[in-house]
Amino acid sequence: MNFAKWHSQSNVSTVLNKHLVNYNINGQGAHLLCIHGFPSSSWDFAPLWHALSKHFTVIAPDLIGLGNSDKPSGPIPIKLQADAIEDLMIQLDANEVHILAHDLGDTIAQELLARQLDGVSKIRWTSCALMNGGLFPETHRALFIQKVLLSPLGKIVVHAMTKRTFKKNMYKIFSSSNPPSDDFIDNTWKVTSSNNGRSMIPKLIQYINERKENRARWVDALSKASIPLRLILGEDDPISGRHLATRYQELIPNADIDSIPCCGHYPHIEKPETVLRSFLDFHGIESI
Repeated sequence: MNFAKWHSQSNVSTVLNKHLVNYNINGQGAHLLCIHGFPSSSWDFAPLWHALSKHFTVIAPDLIGLGNSDKPSGPIPIKLQADAIEDLMIQLDANEVHILAHDLGDTIAQELLARQLDGVSKIRWTSCALMNGGLFPETHRALFIQKVLLSPLGKIVVHAMTKRTFKKNMYKIFSSSNPPSDDFIDNTWKVTSSNNGRSMIPKLIQYINERKENRARWVDALSKASIPLRLILGEDDPISGRHLATRYQELIPNADIDSIPCCGHYPHIEKPETVLRSFLDFHGIESI
């Protein structure tokens, strides 16, 4: 589904009484929440959308500060993202929900599962599939640009970013076998940078520090989870690739890992059919 059609079919809801969240919803059956990564948008899931909608009621919001959702002036911590998702699920009468997450979305999923482990979740999360993300801060290999954006220089450097520099950094994290298309680069940059979007980037990327501060809680959310988990991993990701799988195997009991060769940080963009087969297999659904 192209970018224009994706956003023409989107909806808007006010969450937490103040933040506008853009989201897509389609399909039938059990609810499935798709949480995208940084710095892209819910459109990341467009390659999987039609097939997933045959089996699930699929909900894909733009995270606060990204996509066409609210781009607020204040901080955007993981807690806020999780609160917003819980509120949106309540509004949509989605009380029992599966999760498919990527990158930053993995961290938000860990917070949601931590709340369930603590007995304070507003939603019953019934399974969770994770794609390339910094599940363990000790295995996250940040790019140079990420380190700069985390520093005091971040607020200055971000305003010098262009589509050209964005493309250069995206090429570093996609596999050489499956580079991002010009369409993906053009539209992702457009929605990321619009509506004061560049000023969101140094605030949003603080999730890397939050992972360190909340490591024990968020790792426990996985290691002590009572729901099915699967890691679907692009092996060639320089940020969270094979080395993440090794650490996941060490820390998560009965680790379920599906590694995808010749695939980088965005497996659902690079090899959507492979990701779809893995995800449907995870749910015991025969892929067509």
